[in-house]
Amino acid sequence: MKANYRSIKKSRLQLLHQYYTYTGFYKFLGTSLKKALPPIILFIAGLLIINYFVININELLVYVTENYSDYIVFGVFFISESLLGLIPPEIFIAWSDKSVSPIMYLSLLALLSYLGGVISYFIGISITKLPSVHEYLEVKMAKHIKNARKWGGFLIVVGALLPIPFSITSIATGMIKYSFKSYLLFGLLRFVRFYLYAIAIFSLV
Repeated sequence: MKANYRSIKKSRLQLLHQYYTYTGFYKFLGTSLKKALPPIILFIAGLLIINYFVININELLVYVTENYSDYIVFGVFFISESLLGLIPPEIFIAWSDKSVSPIMYLSLLALLSYLGGVISYFIGISITKLPSVHEYLEVKMAKHIKNARKWGGFLIVVGALLPIPFSITSIATGMIKYSFKSYLLFGLLRFVRFYLYAIAIFSLV
């Protein structure tokens, strides 16, 4: 009985492996990881170079804390996270360390980033309503969109955890009309990313 169970389990794993191989998921995963690693390394290196050779990040954050209200900083961050995420959230994570309540401020930043992603998701849906975009996605990109919908969860996980604009990932998720409930679930990893990055950044600054 045990041997039979093992053979069934093994065959299912083999079928799953074959499915991911044929659909190109492994290639997609490898390409995504290759693209994700350089930004992480460059960010860490860039942060250290700026801190030691350009401007002391600790002093800069103290200046921002003393000269700008928290509401303005939170507002700028929320707008950035809703519209392409052009300002690296790591800057705001470091800023939260200089606040009166680092953990609470960090949690607010994570929440704003999560909500900004939701707005970006609906921006993506709105974009697909444009006739030219709709035709391009549903006709010329039909095959790629079909696979993207299968792997939408992975796309969100990558955007939530890695140092790439979460807003852009969310827009793409909305454009492929990925399940909103699943998006909200996977998007919660955004909180994990902020707390993990805070552990490293707080020690740096």
